[in-house]
Amino acid sequence: MGGTSALARLRALCPTVSVGVLPADLMNLGAELTVLEEAGVDVVHIDVMDGCFCPQMTVGPPYVKGLKTPMLKDVHLMVREPLDKLAAYVAAGADMITVHVEAAVHIHRVLQRLGGMEHSAGPDQGIVRGLALNPGTPLEWLTPPLLDEVDMVSLLAVDPGWSGQRFAPTTLARVERAKELIAAAGRDILLSVDGGITRDNIAEVASAGVDIIAAGSAVFDGGAAGAETTAANARFVLDAVRGAG
Repeated sequence: MGGTSALARLRALCPTVSVGVLPADLMNLGAELTVLEEAGVDVVHIDVMDGCFCPQMTVGPPYVKGLKTPMLKDVHLMVREPLDKLAAYVAAGADMITVHVEAAVHIHRVLQRLGGMEHSAGPDQGIVRGLALNPGTPLEWLTPPLLDEVDMVSLLAVDPGWSGQRFAPTTLARVERAKELIAAAGRDILLSVDGGITRDNIAEVASAGVDIIAAGSAVFDGGAAGAETTAANARFVLDAVRGAG
């Protein structure tokens, strides 16, 4: 990674796709990561769920640490009260950590704590700080002082933790409003959309002018895809996003 910060690396890649790896074949994860890398993927998305903030339980710091890859590690913490959990994910090599505005009583303190942490690769790397909002959460949270503490805003297009949900139709309008609020704050903040992304809708979402789209099953086909199909899907979603950028 040299002396380039994680945020600078991410900005240079945008618009891009953060590929969710939970649908990948866990027993063949190293090979799955290689397929993504060779297909041109630069960001890998890890959904961390604790069974409290949302109903499912997924993975933790050992999983993040075990991802041996040059791709940026984009860790999405869907956990209740993440303040005391941040350090473990930073130590595990996270480049990006996104927390939920709904998940903490003192979310400002969580973001401040994260801003003071040192990347596992050294102080020149930094941690990209993300703030996520569920589909039903008012966008009026996106004002200072919270926006003063974030590098990225992530708008969820589905409620976290339930499978089989469709992309919320209000999401694109929320994207436009979020862009207005970010501009009003005078901050150069990246905007992401996460959840419900398919091969059929990714181009439309990308055309809304977002910087990052998180997509998992659109690439891995629910884990049933072979390497060639996964690579083709990865190239398809990347081309769709870059073509709209």
